[in-house]
Amino acid sequence: MMLVIPAIDLRDGRCVRLRQGRYEDETVYFDDPVRMAKLWRVMNAKVLHLVDLDAARTTADEVSDNRAVIAQIAETLDVPVQVGGGIRTLDDVQAMLDLGVYRVVMGTAAVRDPDLVSEVIERFGASRVVVGIDAHDGEVMTEGWEAGSGVDAVDLALDMERRGVRRFVYTDISRDGTLEGPNIEAYRELAEQLDKAHLTASGGVGDYKDLLALQAVEASGVDSVIVGRALYENRFPCQQFWCWHRKNEVDLERFSTARLALKGK
Repeated sequence: MMLVIPAIDLRDGRCVRLRQGRYEDETVYFDDPVRMAKLWRVMNAKVLHLVDLDAARTTADEVSDNRAVIAQIAETLDVPVQVGGGIRTLDDVQAMLDLGVYRVVMGTAAVRDPDLVSEVIERFGASRVVVGIDAHDGEVMTEGWEAGSGVDAVDLALDMERRGVRRFVYTDISRDGTLEGPNIEAYRELAEQLDKAHLTASGGVGDYKDLLALQAVEASGVDSVIVGRALYENRFPCQQFWCWHRKNEVDLERFSTARLALKGK
C-alpha cells in the first residue's frame, strides 16, 4: 500500500504552500507549524515531509530562522521527519541530524556537487539521505526551483543511484500545488530506470482518485507520495471523519499507536 506523507512547507516560521514553486503565489495555512505537525500525526501520519523554503533561497553563509521550528517538530513527534531546503554541505547535514531530523533531502547540492552526496552516504549511511529531483519538462531545477540546471532528471537519478542513493523524491514542478493530478508517466519513466532505489512521488495530487491512479506505478518502485494542498483543503472524504474541522479541540498530545520503522528504507 502506498504511503501518504503530509508536507509542511515553512516560510517565515509559518506553514504555507506555493503554487508551481512560485514564491509570489503563496497561501498561508497556519501560523503554528508545530501544531500542524501534531495534527497530521493525530491523523495517523507515519512520516512527515518538511521543506524549509527560506533556507532554499539563502546563501551559503546564512542560516534559516526555521531551524528552531524544525527542531521542535522533530522532538515532538514520534515518527520520522525528513527535511529539505538549503542543505548544501556536510555541516548542514550534521546540523539537521543534530536537530533530531531522521533524514535530509538534498536537491541543488546533488546537481552542483554530486561528490558531496557520496560523502554524506559514506559518513551517515544511505538511509539518512534522500535526493530531491525537482523537474520542469524533465529538466532539474535548482536554487529553490528558480534556476534551470541543464541536467536531465533521469540522468541525475542514475548517477545518484550509482553513488549509493536509495530514495528519491521526484517533484513535477508544473503540477505542484495545482491539484490537477500527478504526472504518473514521469514517475513511471524514472522509476523503471532505477535498479535499487525507490521513488516518492510529489506534485499534483488533488483527491483520492489520484492516489488510486498512482497505484499503477507501485510495481515500478513508486512506494509513497507527498501530499500538501489537497490535505490542507480537506479534499479527502476520510478527513470528514477525522478532526480537521475541530482541530482546536483535539488532544494533540495523544498520538496514534501506529508506528513506522524507516531504517534502511
